[in-house]
Amino acid sequence: MKKIAAVALLALGAALVGCSKNETPAPSAAPAPTPAAVTKIVVGLDDNFPPMGFRDEKNEIVGFDIDMAREAAKRMGVEAEFKPIDWSAKEAELSGKRVDALWNGLTITDERKEKIGFTAPYMENHQIIVVAAKSAINNKADMSGKVVGAQEGSSAVDAVKKDDAVFKSFKEFKTFGDNVTALMDLSAGRLEAVVVDEVVGRYYVAKKPDEYRVLDENFGTEDYGVGVRKDDTALLEKLNKAMTDMKADGTAAKIATKWFGKDIVK
Repeated sequence: MKKIAAVALLALGAALVGCSKNETPAPSAAPAPTPAAVTKIVVGLDDNFPPMGFRDEKNEIVGFDIDMAREAAKRMGVEAEFKPIDWSAKEAELSGKRVDALWNGLTITDERKEKIGFTAPYMENHQIIVVAAKSAINNKADMSGKVVGAQEGSSAVDAVKKDDAVFKSFKEFKTFGDNVTALMDLSAGRLEAVVVDEVVGRYYVAKKPDEYRVLDENFGTEDYGVGVRKDDTALLEKLNKAMTDMKADGTAAKIATKWFGKDIVK
C-alpha cells in the first residue's frame, strides 16, 4: 500500500510541475475600432463676402461657393455645415480642426501652400481697384498720397504690398474686418480707393454703378481653390473628384451662371 501511495504522490507531483510550466495564454488583442464614418464636413467662411458667401435677407448663408460646396458634399455622400469664422485667423481654424475646409474665395499662394493643402483651381480672380464714381484716381500712379483700404487677412493685402513702389506711395493703408465695411468707408469719403477681389468688387459696383467705379489697372491675377489640412489627403482627393465631375457635367457652369450671369469656372 505504501508503494502504491508513493507512486500516486509522485504522479501527482509530476502533474503539478507540468501544470506550472504551462503559461496562461495571453488574451488576444482587441481589434482596433473601425473609424466612424464621416457624415459631414465643416466649411469655414467669411459670411460677409458676397457673392461667394454671405447672409441673405432671411439671415441664411447663401452664395456661389455655398452652392458649390453643397453640391460637392452631396456627391461625396456627406453634409456640408457652414461655419462663419474670423477670416484673418483661417489657418488657425483649419489646423485646430474647428473647420475641415476653407471654401470662400481662398486665393492659392505659395505662402499658403506651406500650411494648407489646395484643390485644383476652380476660378480665376483679379485684385481690382474700386474708387468713387467721381474720383480723380484713374490708375495706380494716381493713388500716390491717397488713403487706401482692403480686407484684413485677404490676398488683396498681399497683392498690394508686392507692388512695393505703389504701396509706399500711399498716404495710409487701412485694413478692415470685411470688404463691405471698407466699401462703406469709401462711400463715406474716409477712403479714396479699395483693393478687393474682382468677384466681390464688381458685385457691389453693379448694385451701385452711380457710386463706384473700377479702374482698368489691377494688382494681379490669382486662382481660387478650396483649402484643407495638408494631412487630410482623403478629403482633398474626394473634393478634387467631385469638382472635376461638376465641371464635366455642366453643374458648376449652372451654379456660376446663377450668380454671375455666365460661366466663370476655371
